[in-house]
Amino acid sequence: MRKVVKFGGSSLASAAQFEKVGAIVRAESSRRFVVPSAPGKRYAKDTKVTDMLYGCYALAAEDKDFSLELRAIKERYEEIINGLKLELSLDNEFVKIESNFKAHAGKDYAASRGEYLNGIIMAAYLGFEFVDAAEVVKFKEDGEFDAQLTNDILSERLKNMPNAVIPGFYGSNPDGSVRTFSRGGSDITGSIVAKAVQADVYENWTDVSGFLIADPRIIPNPEKIETITYRELRELSYMGASVLHEEAIFPVRREGIPINIRNTNDPDDSGTWIVESTCQKSKYIITGIAGKKGFCSINIEKDMMNSEIGFGRKVLQAFEDNGISFEHVPSGIDTLTVFVHQDEFMDKEQNVVSAIHRLADPDMVDIEADLALIAVVGRGMKSMRGTAARIFAALSHADINIRMIDQGSSELNIIIGVRNEDFESAIRAIYNMFVLVQL
Repeated sequence: MRKVVKFGGSSLASAAQFEKVGAIVRAESSRRFVVPSAPGKRYAKDTKVTDMLYGCYALAAEDKDFSLELRAIKERYEEIINGLKLELSLDNEFVKIESNFKAHAGKDYAASRGEYLNGIIMAAYLGFEFVDAAEVVKFKEDGEFDAQLTNDILSERLKNMPNAVIPGFYGSNPDGSVRTFSRGGSDITGSIVAKAVQADVYENWTDVSGFLIADPRIIPNPEKIETITYRELRELSYMGASVLHEEAIFPVRREGIPINIRNTNDPDDSGTWIVESTCQKSKYIITGIAGKKGFCSINIEKDMMNSEIGFGRKVLQAFEDNGISFEHVPSGIDTLTVFVHQDEFMDKEQNVVSAIHRLADPDMVDIEADLALIAVVGRGMKSMRGTAARIFAALSHADINIRMIDQGSSELNIIIGVRNEDFESAIRAIYNMFVLVQL
């Protein structure tokens, strides 16, 4: 058995959290490769080290004095080192960081130092070998992640290592400069390492006991998801569920490696298993509910639209020409609606409308703002009749007007559009219908 274990920032925010992580890693010899994040918040009003680094570098980029800010960052790490009673000094590392900040090494370099330094501490604490991610995680000239080159280098580097710590979140460009993934990118690094070592399991440790059916900020103490497929996870992550970075599933999905979301503060909880496919039935018809606010719809009407070849392409070209991606495109016989992010669309709305008229010659174009999209996802919906009807009933009972409903051909998810102000009420209504009614 070979496991890759990734720990999030909250799991590594202090020496006490490090000790929990150490106990978890040492509990199973199969946990051979560790991917740490930068230290997160120790308490509610604390600042994440990554944010401290961004702030520190912002001063350096303007050639202002940043010594106090860098000292505060160093003290965060020294607090962890002293708490763990390690014979370790990061003095030389901070001399390098100070020099590179003064030389304007870039925001990516600055942000990456959080994971880099935490990786050094973690390796010393566990007695594992440290592997700098800049040496094994590679990006192309255009900034795209180079999956094949990374896999070749990383698998060769780790082939004969019994144990290793590889910091998350960053890698390097062809010229050797540091490049980071988007925020939460340590999840991606963990997945990349799992693929490279052909792991049996990728454990992703965080501060929650797996995926929840709905956002706990909206639903008090929502039920946990025991098992979820990659496809279900992709749908929920895209629509706002944020336990795992949505791009983290791709490297392991292709290899059939399951992901286990676990809680560092409750290691006995089995968490949530993310798998390619399963014969296990969901406890409920739905697997999860997630959504986002801040959309607008562009409604295009034209008589006999359905018989006009290329009409949809012409409409979508108006968005493409203005650099706007669309979310959903439900349509009828004489109508077609395009949902887009409102903040991306607002400044270009009249250009898009003009382009639609020029390219597609519609009878009418109407815009509706301040909409929210909610995804109801579940592999169990495919074999269960009346799911959409129950959603309609739940929202109708809550006096919520549905602005749009769209179901994919896979029957894995149903997307509902509602007004922004109805977003939370809609999620509560759907959760009550599919979860609480069955409890």
